[in-house]
Amino acid sequence: MPLVLRIALPVPLPTLFDYLPPASGAAAVGSRVLVPFGRNKAVGVVVETDMPAHVGSTRLKRVLRVLDETPLLDAELMQTLAWAADYWLGAPGEAYANALPLLLREDKPLPETQEPIWQLTIAGRSALDAGSRRGGSRALLQALLAGPMSATELDTTLPDWRPAARRLVEAGLIERAEPAPSSAFFPAVPKLALHAEQEVAIAAVTEAFGRFQPFLLDGITGSGKTEVYLALIERTLAQGKQALLLVPEIGLAPQTVRRLRDRLGVPVEVLHSNLAEGERARAWLRMRAGEAKVVLGTRSAVFTPLPHAGLIIVDEEHDSAYKQQEGFRYHARDLALVRGRALQVPVLLGSATPSLESLANVEAGRYRALHLRSRPAATHPPQVQIIDMRAQRLEHGLSPALLHAVGDAVTRGEQALVFRNRRGYAPVLLCHSCGWHAECPRCEHPLTLHAAWRKLVCHHCDLQAPVPSTCPTCGGQELKPQGQGTERLEEALTAHFPQVPVLRIDRETTRRRDAFEQLLDNLAEDAPAILVGTQMLAKGHDLPNLTLVAIVGVDEGLLSVDFRAGERLGQLVVQVAGRAGRARKPGRVLLQTHHPDHPLLHTLLAQGYTAAAKELLAERKQTGLPPYGHQVLLRCEAHQRAVVDAFLSEACAALPTADTLQIAGPMPAPMPLRAGRQRGQLLIESPSRRDLHAAVRPWSAQLAQLPSARKVRWSLDVDPIDLY
Repeated sequence: MPLVLRIALPVPLPTLFDYLPPASGAAAVGSRVLVPFGRNKAVGVVVETDMPAHVGSTRLKRVLRVLDETPLLDAELMQTLAWAADYWLGAPGEAYANALPLLLREDKPLPETQEPIWQLTIAGRSALDAGSRRGGSRALLQALLAGPMSATELDTTLPDWRPAARRLVEAGLIERAEPAPSSAFFPAVPKLALHAEQEVAIAAVTEAFGRFQPFLLDGITGSGKTEVYLALIERTLAQGKQALLLVPEIGLAPQTVRRLRDRLGVPVEVLHSNLAEGERARAWLRMRAGEAKVVLGTRSAVFTPLPHAGLIIVDEEHDSAYKQQEGFRYHARDLALVRGRALQVPVLLGSATPSLESLANVEAGRYRALHLRSRPAATHPPQVQIIDMRAQRLEHGLSPALLHAVGDAVTRGEQALVFRNRRGYAPVLLCHSCGWHAECPRCEHPLTLHAAWRKLVCHHCDLQAPVPSTCPTCGGQELKPQGQGTERLEEALTAHFPQVPVLRIDRETTRRRDAFEQLLDNLAEDAPAILVGTQMLAKGHDLPNLTLVAIVGVDEGLLSVDFRAGERLGQLVVQVAGRAGRARKPGRVLLQTHHPDHPLLHTLLAQGYTAAAKELLAERKQTGLPPYGHQVLLRCEAHQRAVVDAFLSEACAALPTADTLQIAGPMPAPMPLRAGRQRGQLLIESPSRRDLHAAVRPWSAQLAQLPSARKVRWSLDVDPIDLY
């Protein structure tokens, strides 16, 4: 048998592919290669070399070309990715592809790591002096008047600069240029004085430099977790090492990168899906080459090369956005810990509301807990009050007490946030005459009314339909919106407070690139305003004049059948409440509910998140649910229910019999129809992670061979964070 290269290709198949070595050039582990695949060509990653072939050489194809002189993925990343593909039962090719920015998955030369800069031409200076340009074009000319700027710098200072740049280049008013060999960076803001708890946390993590040690930084909102991160990154840089900081949402990245650049005085690389592909590839390559020292990014940034690793930080570690929900279903927080062990560096997980998984790891002695319990910038913690909605006359879902509190806040010149985690105008459009309601025919779920668009929209499959003028069933004209979304609350608050600006922040108002930051920048720090928003506003944003937070729709979290609902509600309440009173003005939090006596609310209010989490952990332990039990979920969908049932039955029969496994299903998914496809699932549970993987690993390889497998779409989710 010939010796072959074993290559990972970006296809959803649970296997590596054998190829003969190229006719010229040598391929090393971690290098990209171009290979024939079917009738096309594909770029893959070499995983093993000099391996005995599984088939005869006559059936093997040869690598067409080696794309890298030196391996693009180093030994640590290759080892980590192999572990990740095995643990999350993913297709190895998809795991390796996830580690590379999109531009590096193509048969193209590597881009230069130095980013071009933009500068004014002589004609551009003249146009600026003459005032011949307006709007975005003038703003860009004005920005470049102080000196050349890179795309990354322009993204931060002038987010919508690209259309103007294209116009100005065509007019010869600005031009691209190569950057100077070295750019001077200086800290722009002084360090803040640290309080004792921050000093203790910084000292503990610093002492662990050079070895793997997981830490959980459990700090209440406003306690200065970011200052701890900054101080630790400074110490990492002082040792000539690299730091990786993960945040859960793109919306947090611009604000955080400004703070990092202002404080550290060094270039900060940014990696998230809103960046142009060239910029992502350059940032990734600069980190790989050791040219860059600090990278800030969302979930996929966990794959950034760190040849001189010193520290990994995961901010808001509890956030579900760290779990990939399609394709290769990894969890970035957990992968950060695996990388920290391989790189022998400390990993700091930070949150005001730690996940129950992390708290259980502290309890078991696997993580070391660090606590921040004081808010140095605030006089007092916010006062939390429950509003009993029973027997109250509501105005668009808002109680008189809530409206009165909002009125008091804006009268004092302060800002209020009304939080509702449901976008659109109303979740249901109902006929008052016959009871008909608008339903998605592909999901059998109510369509959400979006009044501004004059459309009905399915939030599950994105189906859109016009708003009927009369009831399709009875012809009546009594069509009434039921319930409240952020759009309806915005309308109601604007009508109630016509002299106060009302800003809505949700997915609809922030579709444009950097619209989120621009909306927040429009808030005058010392002027009254009312914000209406979804969970986008719950995380990490400092609004000094925000003193009142009112949470609408608490009951949905109290009544959910999802075993994680209590944990998520507690986290949401605490995170949203943490936006109030972060500066010198005292804060106030209102919770509207029809269930004022619910034990979870009482524990949260009387004793805080720590006590509520302790009770939830005790419940999970008693029932054997995560983090004390472990789960693998097989999801399946097809156009016919019988096909779904047949596949799940075959899959269940193929499972090995073991006393340590509990099997739930086959059963319909909690949402049995979505986008016109029937959905079902099979849940495998075990108190032992090792036993679960030992049983499921060989079983997962058999699933594709089942007779009905080709008739369905199926996926495996290890450690699922929801059962939908």
